[in-house]
Amino acid sequence: MGGMSDSQESSILSRISDLVSEERDLREQSEHRLTPEERQRMRRLEQELDQCWDLLRQRRAREEFGDDPDAAHVRPAGEVEDYRQ
Repeated sequence: MGGMSDSQESSILSRISDLVSEERDLREQSEHRLTPEERQRMRRLEQELDQCWDLLRQRRAREEFGDDPDAAHVRPAGEVEDYRQ
C-alpha cells in the first residue's frame, strides 16, 4: 500500500470525525431549538459527510482493483447517495 494514499485516507477520516463531532455538538446544544442558520449548517455537515464517505468508498474500490486511489474525486452532493442509515 502506498504511503501517499494512506495519508490522504487518514486526512479524509479525520475530516469525517471533525464533521461528526460538530454535528453531534449542534444536535446536543439545541436539539429542539435549532436556529435557521444551525439547521442550514446541519444540512451542509450532512452533505459534506456523505461526500467524504463517498470519496473514501471510491478510493477503496480503486485500490481494490489496482487503480490509483488518488484519482478519486469528491462528487457534487446531488450525485452522492445518502450513507446515513
